[in-house]
Amino acid sequence: MRFVDYQKGGEPDSLFIAQAEAPALTAGKVRVRVRGFGINRADTLQRQGRYPPPPGESEILGLEVAGTVIEVADDVNHWKVGDNVFGLVAGGGYAEEVVVLSSHLMPMPEALSFAEAAGLAEVFLTAFQCLRTIAHVKPADKVLIHGGASGVGLAATQLCRLWGIEAAVTASSPEKLAYCEQNGAALCINYTQDDFAKVINQAWPEGVSMVLDMVAGDYLNRNLSVLRQDGIVVYLAMLAGRYADNLDMALLLGKRARIQGTTLRNRSDEYKSQLVADFSATCLPAFNSGALKVNLDTQYRIDDIAKAHQRLEHNNTQGKLVVCWS
Repeated sequence: MRFVDYQKGGEPDSLFIAQAEAPALTAGKVRVRVRGFGINRADTLQRQGRYPPPPGESEILGLEVAGTVIEVADDVNHWKVGDNVFGLVAGGGYAEEVVVLSSHLMPMPEALSFAEAAGLAEVFLTAFQCLRTIAHVKPADKVLIHGGASGVGLAATQLCRLWGIEAAVTASSPEKLAYCEQNGAALCINYTQDDFAKVINQAWPEGVSMVLDMVAGDYLNRNLSVLRQDGIVVYLAMLAGRYADNLDMALLLGKRARIQGTTLRNRSDEYKSQLVADFSATCLPAFNSGALKVNLDTQYRIDDIAKAHQRLEHNNTQGKLVVCWS
């Protein structure tokens, strides 16, 4: 099979197409002919040598795929050859074939293309995990979502709209904020012009139940300042820096706040299986009805994969970047 190889520590243009033996099918798994795969920050970090795959997982990049089942292990009875599927992999997605745990796959909604399905799993499962599994948001809550025009930000905003939750978002331009508004944002804040904490506290003086933050850096105290009591700040990335200095303990204690970090890639197979099952039952039908949609920024050909990595690293996206083999 063909796959996308890379020079560890290299720039985006170090990505190249290579050949390898297809992975062996083992118990409990399904072989998928990959039609498309999503591009995620974990991929760019792994290419840079900063985010190795979990022990025992494929060194090939790629955390989400969409394609067609071409082989099924003897102990798997809920998938068959020819099924169109999408889902999570812990590595190996940037290849023509991938072997996936059967419970990490979902049936591809009929309304979606392979390209759209390739960009669904990682962002929507991450957003679902943060909002529902960790923060337990509920209708009539208010939340603040940083990186509102990112894939996860847009997915989280759509889920809030679906569940009757008001979402405030931050982004860096009027164009990105307009896109956030189209996806259901109730309050849009240009963080290059305004202090998001002042805007939130003026518009929603009662505060928000949750902050979803992929920025980190110096945002921590301002995040705490907009929380209502017993609220939670969930961190899933650190685009603005690894360290948060000068934590205001008075804010933390006075709000009875929780601060939680989360990842998805290194979760257990059992955790991911349950997350996939919960999301499938709760949200998957909404993609056929149109209540939820995949925000596809650009679909690239396999020969242009370096462009996709470069754009993601430059934060020049509104939604998902996906690559298709044909």
